[in-house]
Amino acid sequence: MILQDRVAIVTGAGSGIGRAGGEIIAREGAIVVVFDRDMDGAAATVERISGSGGHAEAVQLDVTDDRALEAAVADVLARHGRIDILHNHAGVQVEGDLESVSTEGFDRSWEINVRAHFMAARFVAPVMRSQGGGVILNTSSSSGILFDREMIAYTTTKHAVVAMTRQMAGDYARHGIRVNALCPGWVDTPFNEPFIRQMGGREAIEVYIRERVPIGRWASVEEIAECILFLVSDRSSYVTGQAIVVDGGETVV
Repeated sequence: MILQDRVAIVTGAGSGIGRAGGEIIAREGAIVVVFDRDMDGAAATVERISGSGGHAEAVQLDVTDDRALEAAVADVLARHGRIDILHNHAGVQVEGDLESVSTEGFDRSWEINVRAHFMAARFVAPVMRSQGGGVILNTSSSSGILFDREMIAYTTTKHAVVAMTRQMAGDYARHGIRVNALCPGWVDTPFNEPFIRQMGGREAIEVYIRERVPIGRWASVEEIAECILFLVSDRSSYVTGQAIVVDGGETVV
């Protein structure tokens, strides 16, 4: 197992891509600490991991609460003695163009999609530096490479995640800390409901994917998880500062 005995924190791992990522990390031998504001979702992820023979823990946490986030990271360190992987995955979609998006929604998008990633990385960086290395993976989106119709809050924050990732990578490579951005394309989870509404409903999004994504279909969470495993493991030991797009080819057309 390629992550044997490593300790991983995954935020937003109570469902969807975060859950699939937590599961594959645990399958490869890591202890996975699930941070999610939905305790039922976090507990369900832990149950799935435990049922497959892995090791996981659930922590109910709002990642925008700095003090709670710092305390949770400190608790993981106190109990396990190290933190090898941080996957900042928690995020939110808020629809709307420049004039229609709510300022509250824009601010919340920044708070969750960018600032919470920044703060979690800030809390784990000294730990990783002192132990000689680690991996930080920030979830961006294909929307961090492209633009999305009438999704200014989401697109702005996801572009920011890519820029922040590159800056972190450049600053911390000498400490043995690799930092990359995961940029998923269309994955059929409830997370996409705001964008589906913006596109005009389910039928419209299905047409869009058939026409605009060269592979012609949604990704599964398991397909995205395979890329997560690559980026948090030594298989990508010479990869840092990159935005890895997993989108069925949408960004090449």
